[in-house]
Amino acid sequence: MSVLVYTENWEGRFKKLSFELVSYAAAAAKMMNTSVTALSVGKVDQEELMKLGSYGAQKILNADGNIPEVMDNQYFTQVIAEAAVREGASLIVLANNNTGKALAPRLSVRLKAGIGSGVSRLPLSITPFTVYKKAYSGNAFAHVIIKSDIRIITLAQNSFDLAEVAGSAVIEQFAVNADSSSVKTKVREVKKQSGKMLLTDAEIVVSGGRGMKSPDNWGPLVELADALGAATACSRPVSDEGWRPHEEHTGQTGKIIAPNLYLAVGISGATQHLAGISSSKFIAAINTDKDAPIFEAAQYGIVGDALKILPQLVTAVKEIKK
Repeated sequence: MSVLVYTENWEGRFKKLSFELVSYAAAAAKMMNTSVTALSVGKVDQEELMKLGSYGAQKILNADGNIPEVMDNQYFTQVIAEAAVREGASLIVLANNNTGKALAPRLSVRLKAGIGSGVSRLPLSITPFTVYKKAYSGNAFAHVIIKSDIRIITLAQNSFDLAEVAGSAVIEQFAVNADSSSVKTKVREVKKQSGKMLLTDAEIVVSGGRGMKSPDNWGPLVELADALGAATACSRPVSDEGWRPHEEHTGQTGKIIAPNLYLAVGISGATQHLAGISSSKFIAAINTDKDAPIFEAAQYGIVGDALKILPQLVTAVKEIKK
């Protein structure tokens, strides 16, 4: 019995998300009185792999041979399933991102394992195995009991603090026996976003809504984001109007994010929008309407005109950073 955590890499490098997963897996393994094995698929150098040991992985399976150049869900499912069987894993931990959401159901069928998706805390109980997750767009929570011998968890991003530990991991080469003929994915074109921080990676997000009144008023908001080292986002009406690009749209029908701080500027806080940002650790809001729903979700709020407040915030942040 062990805990297996799939650590996704991006061009041979791990991001905070992977270290968060390993930290969570290590804490869960302690509760279960077992060990943690991290699985890395693809070309990652040894120095980068050893970083996983700093967050609690005791063993690292390095599957870097016979791996397709592109992410293929069916193939990667076979690889993770092989690793789980080899390690006798009773718990598999993945990220609750697009990759994890695609892999978890396939693994569930292959391993006859129950899933706890979007989990945001350590298991409440090991016997029975009970996990905590938010429900109804963050307006409620559920305790989910997983009765299968093997359990799969997808962990909500930014829901667990990184925990560095003393010690190192043993790296083992993992020979993949998965059928390469199952690879159906082909990449025809790659377009990389540059010069901007990705919303899904950002720890701070500054987001604007219709309260910004015009696309011409976005300058101070972008300036504040730059000063904070934050990503910019917007509500759906703003992207629908063409004020901001659609890739910045956050909400139930846009990007689901969980930054440490989400600053909502001129956003009323419709249910659909809150569904996409409710997992943020802290929400702060600026709105002229004191009764706006966003203030019910926010820990901090300013009632006032965003166009007057933003320049003052920019000045204050720059003063602090001097």
